Amino acid sequence: MQLRMWMLDIAREQSPTLDHLRTYCRLTQESGFDAIGLYLEHRFAYPSTPWAHGVGCVTPETIRTLERDFPSLRIVPFVNLLGHFEGMLYTEYGKRFAEERFQGMQACPVDRDFVDLSEKLVDDTIACFRSELIHIGGDETWQLGKGEASAAKVAEYEVGEGVDGKAELYGAHFGPLAERVVKAGRRPAVWGDMFLDHPAALRHMPKETLIFDWQYFRGLRETSPRFAQAGFDVVGCPALHTYNATWLHLPQSEQNVREVANDARELGLHGVCVTTWECGLFGAYDTLFPAIRASGAILRGEDTSFLRHYLKASERHEEWARLMGEELQTCGGTFAFGGIRSSLKVRLLLNANPFLAWLHHADELTGEVGDRALSVIDRAIAVAPSEAEKGVCFFARGAIEFVRMAETARRAYADGKPGQAASALAPTRQIFDDLEKVARRSLERIGGSRADIERCRAAKRSVETAIQRIKEFGDGSLGYLPAFEYLTHPKFMPHDQAAWWLINRWANQ
Repeated sequence: MQLRMWMLDIAREQSPTLDHLRTYCRLTQESGFDAIGLYLEHRFAYPSTPWAHGVGCVTPETIRTLERDFPSLRIVPFVNLLGHFEGMLYTEYGKRFAEERFQGMQACPVDRDFVDLSEKLVDDTIACFRSELIHIGGDETWQLGKGEASAAKVAEYEVGEGVDGKAELYGAHFGPLAERVVKAGRRPAVWGDMFLDHPAALRHMPKETLIFDWQYFRGLRETSPRFAQAGFDVVGCPALHTYNATWLHLPQSEQNVREVANDARELGLHGVCVTTWECGLFGAYDTLFPAIRASGAILRGEDTSFLRHYLKASERHEEWARLMGEELQTCGGTFAFGGIRSSLKVRLLLNANPFLAWLHHADELTGEVGDRALSVIDRAIAVAPSEAEKGVCFFARGAIEFVRMAETARRAYADGKPGQAASALAPTRQIFDDLEKVARRSLERIGGSRADIERCRAAKRSVETAIQRIKEFGDGSLGYLPAFEYLTHPKFMPHDQAAWWLINRWANQ
């Protein structure tokens, strides 16, 4: 195994300082990895994109300092040159490159200006990083052929019998970019998922290309041999399951790392990259350090486990990780293991309307699921070894408490008691004030999400707006009583009794 790497997801709103990044680099070396991947998207100050340098993004100067401070560590850039370009596309300047207007996360691969920009980003990355390996992205480009120009190009390719036009479109974009990396004396890498969907695209790629085969729910035996048989070196990529968890699905993460590592060894693959995604929405990277260390040990073939590495930190770390990483998911409902982003995180904060958490989870969180989860969370708070672990717990407990208070308010509102309904909602403002403090400390402590701070403020404003509406319209002054889920929605409009925006098929367009 030539490459042992873990990947830090900076793109999901992280704002690590130089000192934070030094901490991550030390962790990488202590854990036995020989490389750290920095998944950048828009969170790097590329010289060619001055219009997209968000506050707190990583700079070329920071990378140069890290490379001087850690000369034996490979610091590998992961850039995105088609899909996952949303951090660029939703700027005023960058929207011109979008495949579809104000939707999705993909740029247009036949837009000459975007191709020029992609070439500049490759050149910027090569100039800013010493790494031999340059990862140019390529995953989840599900919008291939959606735009007018792309659709026309796909149709043009498909004039030939049996031709996969999307494969040709994809390959025609990434092949030359990979060749550009090769000509600069570096080695290109790409994600493998779109080549599994469109295998004909592989013929466009130089054989020096490393294929990163990400498989987060199984091993590599069904997929990696397809790349190897086509003449490419392969890196297997498991995940720590944070994006789909309230904190981390511990047993599934360990199983995924172990299975991918074993498959990589037995298949003779180039290496393994352990991915960590989305520590925004009240994740905290420093709560994952023992899991990252355990992953490094597993890649080295050691007989160990995730919980054993939490125990090395302390007995409190182990008990906390067992509660939040194993027992919480057994409560079921939104806490159970699943394949998509945590519904509770999305509905409480990401969609800027915390009442969605009540709308979708009131039955489970006011019932047995909520009771069991609160018991687990309260025990976890009691043993939490630091503010990092406590912050994760406070989010989970706050979400349940919000849903329960909102349900109490809904019942009072339905019973014609608007004063009681408003009073029931009033304490939820403190929940979001407290969570804002957690988010701010995460930013200071480990370079966490700046957006989480603003999300808490937005959630509090939603509550205050709902309280005002209950006071104003909860007495039936409109001649009818709007449904609670309508009254608390951002699009509520007095006298639009039929909620035309909702029943219209263009409701969210």
